[in-house]
Amino acid sequence: MMLKKVTHVIFDMDGLLIESESVYEKIVKDIAAVYGKEYTRDVRLKVLGTPEEDTARIAVTEMGLPISPEEFLIIFKEKVHEELQNPVLMPGAKELVRHFYKNEIPIAVATSSAQDAMELKTKNHQDIFKLFQHIVCGSTDPEVKNGKPAPDIFLACASRFPDKPHPSQCLVLEDAPNGVRGAIAAGMQAVMVPSSEVGKELRKQATLVLQSLNDFKPELFGLPARE
Repeated sequence: MMLKKVTHVIFDMDGLLIESESVYEKIVKDIAAVYGKEYTRDVRLKVLGTPEEDTARIAVTEMGLPISPEEFLIIFKEKVHEELQNPVLMPGAKELVRHFYKNEIPIAVATSSAQDAMELKTKNHQDIFKLFQHIVCGSTDPEVKNGKPAPDIFLACASRFPDKPHPSQCLVLEDAPNGVRGAIAAGMQAVMVPSSEVGKELRKQATLVLQSLNDFKPELFGLPARE
């Protein structure tokens, strides 16, 4: 596949910059267990990368939980607040963000998280998150009508850079198949750093698949190489 030169980089947050997906998995698993249901791999992959309302709807429907998505969301948000106070950064995240910042490459975050959840998860990593030009929170941003895998969040994120780059000038870094689909639908290239449970089929759409952010070579996309 031909890699095209880009000027701007958009990062996903959960599972890419911060290790929060395992916590989310535990939260949904715990809610399901209360009702004697199992949170299977298939359902997890459908949920991965979606905004909170979609997460609730998919979880309730797919697992046949005897509660409404609204009720699910109340329990879910409480647990997020308890358990996501201090997630760790993913391998290579800090180094890559700093590299782009130092080389004056415009960077932003497009996360399906709600604003309050994003603030909670990033509060102890402000040294890194303050380097981004802006952060778009899909669950609470009025401009993001449809969550990933729709392209809305990536188009909104691109339009908020001061120089308004064309989508083709933006590179998206993602871990979730839903995010990759959204980025491609937005007309952007997508580098995927998936968890091991994301199977081959779900990696196909990505422009490039990597084991970790440590393996990312910016020069492949016409960006300044690491020192």
